[in-house]
Amino acid sequence: MPRVFFLFVDGIGLGADDPERNPFVRADMPALRALLQDQPLTASAPPVESEISTLLAVDPSMGVAGTPQSASGQAALLTGVNVPGRIGRHYGPKPNPEIAEIIEAGNLFQEVLQRGGRAALLNAYPPQYFQSIDSGRRLYSAIPLAASAAGLELMTVEDLQSGSAFSVDFTGEGWAAQPEFPPAPVYAPHHAGKQLADVSSHLDFSWFDYWISDYAGHKREMGRAIELLESFDRVLAGFVEAWRSRHDLFVLTSDHGNLEDLSKRGHTDNAVPALLLGPQEVRLSFAQGLRDLTDFAPAVLRTIFPDHRFETPPLAGRGVEGGHQDD
Repeated sequence: MPRVFFLFVDGIGLGADDPERNPFVRADMPALRALLQDQPLTASAPPVESEISTLLAVDPSMGVAGTPQSASGQAALLTGVNVPGRIGRHYGPKPNPEIAEIIEAGNLFQEVLQRGGRAALLNAYPPQYFQSIDSGRRLYSAIPLAASAAGLELMTVEDLQSGSAFSVDFTGEGWAAQPEFPPAPVYAPHHAGKQLADVSSHLDFSWFDYWISDYAGHKREMGRAIELLESFDRVLAGFVEAWRSRHDLFVLTSDHGNLEDLSKRGHTDNAVPALLLGPQEVRLSFAQGLRDLTDFAPAVLRTIFPDHRFETPPLAGRGVEGGHQDD
C-alpha cells in the first residue's frame, strides 16, 4: 500500500503573477518549477499533470464567509470536518475549545493508528516548548494537538539528534542559532531533503509542519521571503531526488494564503495549492473530488488503506457537519 508524506506549508496561497508582491514569482526555485512545467507557483499554474506531479487549486474557505484562519483550516485538513461550517466562522491561530473537541474526536493520526498503520509528526520541539505547554503559557496549535490526541509523543531534541525528526527549517540552522537550545545536527538543504524522504519511507503516514512560511508572510519582507523560499526549494530538490522511485505519495498543501501577497496584512482568501508527487494512478485517485480542505483526510485514508471497507465515510463524512456545505 502507498505511504503518504504530508508536507503542510503554512500560509501559502496561489497568488498573482506579480513580482512586486508575490515572492514565488521572484524567488529562484528550479526544483519547484520543474514540477510545474517551468512555471512559478501562482494562480495561473494549475492544473498541472506531468509524469511525476499534479497541481490543483483548492478552496480554503469551505463555503464560509470571511478570511480563512489557521486553527479552523488545519483542523479541517486533519479531520475532514468542515470546521468553519460547524462553528460558524473561521478561527485562529490556536484551536478554541470547539475546534479542540473536533480534533480530539478523530483525526488522521488516530485513524491511521487505529487501522494498524504507523504514523508520526516529524517536527522536533525544543525543551522550552514542552515547558511552556506544561505551564499553560502556550497552547497547542492544531497539528501537535492532533498528534498528541492520537497518543503520539511529540518529537524531542533526542529525535532531532538521531536524525528521525527535523527542525522547522529542515536544516537545523535556525535551531543551532538559538543559544538556549540543546545542540543538534545541521544539514545542507539538499541533504535535509533526502533525509526527510528516507525517514518518511518507514512510516505509513507522516506529517511535517512548515510553519515559518506563514511567519514570513506576516513579516512582509520580500528579501526574507525570497531567501526562505530558495532554501525551501533546495530541500525540495533533495527530497524529489530521493522520492522519484517510490510508489508512495507526497502531498503539499496549506490552510490559507498569506506569503503569496506581501502587499496585504494578514491572510488572503486565495485558493491554496495541492501539489502531489508519486505514481500517476495514485495521484489521480487522491485528486479525485479534491475541492476544499475537507477532502484531504478521506483521500489520505483511501490511499493508505485502499482495500479497507469503511462501514461509514472516513472521519466525518459530508455535509455541513462533515465536508462540503453544498453536497
